[in-house]
Amino acid sequence: MRYFGDVYRPPSEARSLIIQVTYGCSHNTCAFCSMYKAKKFALRPLEEILEDFRMARKYYSHVEKVFLADGDALVRKAAELEIILDTVRELFPECKRVTCYASPSSIRIRTDEELQMLRAKGLTMVYMGLESGCDEILARMRKGHRAEEIVSMGQKVRKNGIALSVTAITGLGGPELLERHAWDTAAAFNDMNPEYIGMLTLMVEPGTPLFDWVKDGSFQLLTPAQVLQETELLVQALDSPGSVFRMNHASNYLSLRGTLNGDQEAMLATIRRAEQDLSSLKPEGWRAL
Repeated sequence: MRYFGDVYRPPSEARSLIIQVTYGCSHNTCAFCSMYKAKKFALRPLEEILEDFRMARKYYSHVEKVFLADGDALVRKAAELEIILDTVRELFPECKRVTCYASPSSIRIRTDEELQMLRAKGLTMVYMGLESGCDEILARMRKGHRAEEIVSMGQKVRKNGIALSVTAITGLGGPELLERHAWDTAAAFNDMNPEYIGMLTLMVEPGTPLFDWVKDGSFQLLTPAQVLQETELLVQALDSPGSVFRMNHASNYLSLRGTLNGDQEAMLATIRRAEQDLSSLKPEGWRAL
């Protein structure tokens, strides 16, 4: 397989066959993210993609999961995605799951019929970044969408039979928007009721506008204690039955996992124990993206 630049994937795709079908991110202006700054967004030539899948079949005797990279594979034409998915099914009949990142913009351009077709062809789940349910935070972080639109696109994915995994970032609003970030983000999750909810904790990456804001003092990071406070408010406000909640990313100070709403009280108890003993948190130097 041939890869261009750095390749990123969700933690749950660690054992997946990763094939780039686009390069970079179609939005690529979020103030907190440096993932695709070294790449200009482009659609990879279709024949190259299919060649990589054929090469992979020669290398790997068993492939159960496929992740279509980079940052927004769903933006390709539906007919081209159909060819890609047909190729996966033909070459890897043992494959049980095909996933990709998706943005609100790429979901918006897909019709319900196209999404249903992609699900029928094997697109199992898409990953979408909410980041925050607070419009003030989304605007400052240059997400490019209001929370209402992100929620609507998440609902569209689920309505058409594709599983949805949504992530948000604790600390993204700083101390002044701590409560609104927690409550509005929980409300957005509740409205989408995704299969999976993932929480990261804000880390500042050099080369981003956020890095400059922290350096000049215009953005203040949360302390670990404030991260716990915000997390407790968010978990208290969640009402998304059946959603699998995970806060086990390398960026997190505290690891949480459970299924809503049944494990809510157990997760809150874990947070409250950590608030009483901050030494139980992951050391700052161990956090990573």
